Amino acid sequence: MHKTAFLFPGQGSQCAGMGQDFYENSPLAADLFDRASEILELDMKKLCFEKNDLLDHTAYTQAALVTTCLAMTRVLTAEGIKADIAAGLSLGEYAAIAVAGGCSEEEAIRLVRKRGILMQNAVPAGFGAMCAVLALEEKVIEEVLSSMEGVTIANYNCPGQIVITGQKEAVEEAAVKLKEAGARRTMMLNVDGPFHSPFLKEASYELKKELESVKFTPLSIPYVTNVTAEEVTDIQETMPLLCQQIYSPVRFMQSLSHMLEIGVDLFVEIGPGRTLSGFLKKIDRQANVINVSSFADVEKVKEAYHV
Repeated sequence: MHKTAFLFPGQGSQCAGMGQDFYENSPLAADLFDRASEILELDMKKLCFEKNDLLDHTAYTQAALVTTCLAMTRVLTAEGIKADIAAGLSLGEYAAIAVAGGCSEEEAIRLVRKRGILMQNAVPAGFGAMCAVLALEEKVIEEVLSSMEGVTIANYNCPGQIVITGQKEAVEEAAVKLKEAGARRTMMLNVDGPFHSPFLKEASYELKKELESVKFTPLSIPYVTNVTAEEVTDIQETMPLLCQQIYSPVRFMQSLSHMLEIGVDLFVEIGPGRTLSGFLKKIDRQANVINVSSFADVEKVKEAYHV
C-alpha cells in the first residue's frame, strides 16, 4: 500500500480554463463550482474558465484556486483515491485542511475569498513586492536580510529557490545585494502585495474574526502546516496557525522533506500547473509525483494508486 499525500498549489498557478474539463465531465465537480458561485455570489465558471482580468487579483484568485482544487479532489475521492496526509502552499493549505476533514469545502472556499480580500487590502497599492531568489543558500539569504529592514523571507520553496517579501524599495535593494552575494538570478514577481510578511499582521486580526465563525471538525488525516512544517493532528491548533500563516514564511521545502521522511511514496499535486512537482523533484529526483490538472490525469493517478 502506498502512503499518499495530496498537495495543493498556491497563488501564481492559476490559469484561464482551469477545472473546465472537470466541470464538463463530472457532476460532482460541477456541483462544487455551482455551490461556490452561490456562496460567494460570483460566477465561478466565468472566473475560472474564461480569460479575464480578475483571476490574477488576490481577492479572486484564492477562491478560484481552492474551488478548482477541491472540485478535482472530489473526482479523485469518488474513484477511491484517498490521501494519508495533505499539504498546501499558502492558500492551498485551506484545501488541505478541508481534505483532512477539518472544515467543509464550502467553509474553505468562503474563508479564502475573505482572506484574499484582506490580503489585497492590507497595504496600499504599490507598497509591497515579492522577489524570487535563485541558486543561493538560504543561510546566505537570511544573513543578508538580517541587516535590512522592511524585507523578509516569504517562501522556502525548494533548494535553490527562496522568495523574499516586503516593502517594494527594500525588496528591490535586497535583490541587488543578493545578486552581489552570489544569487544566480533574482526575479520580481507579478503579485499585488507583500504576502507572508509582517506587513500583513493587521490582516491576521481580521482573519481571526472570520475563523472564529467557522465550524472546525476533528481531522480524519493529518495535514502539514506551512508555519512549522510539522503535522497537525489536533484541529484546535488550526485557527492560531492560520492566523500566523498569513504573515509568516511558508516552509514548503521543509514540509515536503518531512513527508518524504515519514515514508510518503506517492505525491499527487492537485490543481493547475506543476509548480509543487518541480519543488519536490529538486528535493528528491526519485520522488513519485503525479500532477492532476486535467480530467485525463485522473487515470494516471488511478494506475499509480492501485499498483
